[in-house]
Amino acid sequence: QVQLVESGGGLVQTGESRRLSCATSGRTVSAYSMGWFRQAPGMEREFVATITWSGTTDYADSVKGRFTISIDNAKNMVYLQMNSLKPEDTAVYYCAGTLIPRAIHSGAYPYWGPGTQVTVSS
Repeated sequence: QVQLVESGGGLVQTGESRRLSCATSGRTVSAYSMGWFRQAPGMEREFVATITWSGTTDYADSVKGRFTISIDNAKNMVYLQMNSLKPEDTAVYYCAGTLIPRAIHSGAYPYWGPGTQVTVSS
């Protein structure tokens, strides 16, 4: 079993930056690939970024060049650095874990955190 808890959400202005953190715990966490997803009101949950524990990353086109996913293996932490934030980035952001490397579909992730709200005001 893997436990995930996100933090770092809040209210930011357009163009500002924010870093989300995901604390992971549970057995053999290092065997999992980690992802960030987001869900805006009335919308489907969508893929944002994923990273393997060896550091291979993938990003949604909408965030490529603005967001960076990273991991700290020693601390079992996953981060999402978000720069140049836009109002359309407003959503609940979820950290998720899977045994499938580079998975971009939410159905591939059996482990989820409760989410953290990010609101970008214009």
